[in-house]
Amino acid sequence: METFEFISPCHFGMEAVLKREIYDLGHDIVKVEDGRVTFAGDAETVCRANINLRTTERVLWKVGDFHAETFDELFEAVRAIPWERYLPVDARFWVAKASSVKSRLFSPSDIQSIVKKAIVERMKECYGISWFEESGASFPLRVFLNKDEVTIGLDTSGESLHKRGYRILSSKAPLMETLAAAIILLTPWKKDRILVDPFCGSGTIPIEAAMIAADMAPGMQRHFLAETWDRLIDPMLWRDAFEEANDRVNLEIRTQIQGYDIDGEIIRAARDNARRAGVDGLIHFQQRPVSEMNHPKKYGFVITNPPYGERLEEKDALPELYREIGQAFGRLDSWSEYLLSAYEDTERCIGRKADKKRKIYNGMLRTTLYQYIGPKPPRRHTGGEQRPEAAS
Repeated sequence: METFEFISPCHFGMEAVLKREIYDLGHDIVKVEDGRVTFAGDAETVCRANINLRTTERVLWKVGDFHAETFDELFEAVRAIPWERYLPVDARFWVAKASSVKSRLFSPSDIQSIVKKAIVERMKECYGISWFEESGASFPLRVFLNKDEVTIGLDTSGESLHKRGYRILSSKAPLMETLAAAIILLTPWKKDRILVDPFCGSGTIPIEAAMIAADMAPGMQRHFLAETWDRLIDPMLWRDAFEEANDRVNLEIRTQIQGYDIDGEIIRAARDNARRAGVDGLIHFQQRPVSEMNHPKKYGFVITNPPYGERLEEKDALPELYREIGQAFGRLDSWSEYLLSAYEDTERCIGRKADKKRKIYNGMLRTTLYQYIGPKPPRRHTGGEQRPEAAS
């Protein structure tokens, strides 16, 4: 098959995690930039990347890149792209998003308008018609300008890939599924280790962990825009990619994944979300405050996203809440803890400096992943599996 380039955006600070995911799918990395990874592949790659990548927002099919400092240069360069190769005569196409960083062309609306006009002119020349009904499949485009370098990609995903299809009800400040998966993959947690989220909310971290443990692809329960691009992607490629993902799922594994929250209603929502995801049998949910968190076993993981005062009325309660988190960590002295927060006094209130810190942008919000790294467990002797124990 012919080789193309694809662009996958991700949360700032999580590029290395996405890069490893793409390598694991068997694709060569072309470029890693702030907030996105470019990689090589073929038409089948569109299917496998959309279905399997856990940490990207979407998969863009790169159709052109060039230098442009004026709108005339932008127009001519866009018109030179062989759009007839990608867009059928009845294609519905538009610039869904344009962004500009440190570039002479900085108006998103003007960039969108010029790009659309240039594509129409190219299509007129190639198809020999002057009017396009745009009644067929949808082909949204995304245009990025960075220091006058323009990159254009076709959005193959449609809805953002964080929308796995399992979360209907959520907590007040839900963590995006893509970021939850990226944090888990950033840690050394494996499916045979204990994982507890004491602020699980609607269950995103435990559910993503269970899906990773069961080798369940995040896109198995949804559809993608490029499934309608029959001229570019053989529908059989989609069928084969879904079947491949389905064949890998293993729900017979033993896990010790636990989610707790002080809100009983949100715990019920978390259970419903886990059921829709198909992993409810791999997670133990319970209503419980962080002050009661403890566990009889050693060498587990806490991976969590506690409140950090997004709403003014919550700020006064944060010091006591984070002191309770620190006390809970103290009772789990052989564990590793990974805590994502934007609260500036996190370390002071917990009472311990983090071993490592990583800046991560959760949308436009700058947060820190505080990493408290525990000792490694001793080597295990081979033998039968033990039944998982709930936290006490």
